[in-house]
Amino acid sequence: MPELPEVETVVRGLRPVLVGRRFARVELHREGLRFPFPAGLGQRLTGAAVTGVERRAKFGLVATDRGDTMVFHLGMSGRMRLDPPDRGKHDHAVFTLDDGHVVAFNDARRFGSLDLVATDALASYPPLVPLGVEPLGPDLTPAYLAMRFAGRTVPVKPLLLDQRIVAGLGNIYACEALFLARIDPRRAAGSVSRAKLERLVPAIRATLEASIAAGGSSLRDHAQVDGTLGYFAHSFRVYGREGLPCPAGRGTVRRIVQGGRSTFFCPAVQR
Repeated sequence: MPELPEVETVVRGLRPVLVGRRFARVELHREGLRFPFPAGLGQRLTGAAVTGVERRAKFGLVATDRGDTMVFHLGMSGRMRLDPPDRGKHDHAVFTLDDGHVVAFNDARRFGSLDLVATDALASYPPLVPLGVEPLGPDLTPAYLAMRFAGRTVPVKPLLLDQRIVAGLGNIYACEALFLARIDPRRAAGSVSRAKLERLVPAIRATLEASIAAGGSSLRDHAQVDGTLGYFAHSFRVYGREGLPCPAGRGTVRRIVQGGRSTFFCPAVQR
């Protein structure tokens, strides 16, 4: 599933193409993806001008001058294709802009979604309501994590994946950030010291920002809007490296399962 850096690269790719342009035509080639498309989606967007393109957790938000925001989620295999040379089999929603550019929402597995929400009602939009702080925003601080972790015996790695605490942080990036911060993913969250949290917050940001700069991690289906693949996977320190030497020069990378997800770490370095 595309994680936060992948969605951020898509948003950054769409922003200069969409903002200030109008939707000249909206074509829907099926009734929905994971969920049905909202009634009148094409008619409500046709002629609307895009005023902003942002991200919240793993959702993309395309605001218009009509007071509506199109909310998209890439699901497991979703992509936004800019100016595709021809219509792809899985181009389920195609947006033609007033300057001739075309953006196609391509989703082979159809686990993605498109919705249209009143912009002033986004704060109460159900998928966004429970989300925690943005990991790249100013609200993620050591003090915040200390408050949310206090008294918790759950291991720190699964708790970092709790979207109610940190919005959009996924499995790959939690593994990599914990390695950078030298924190054992098995450690009870409530026992993580303030000094370790002081290392964890910048490690989370550095990991995500490095992946965004690399275009994300194209482990399966993700590609940027121009079709190029992300290459952050080449920089993984521990993720997917079970049995290989620890990049810190001590020990061997191990893999365990926590909460049904693979966790990769170096027990010689992470305490």
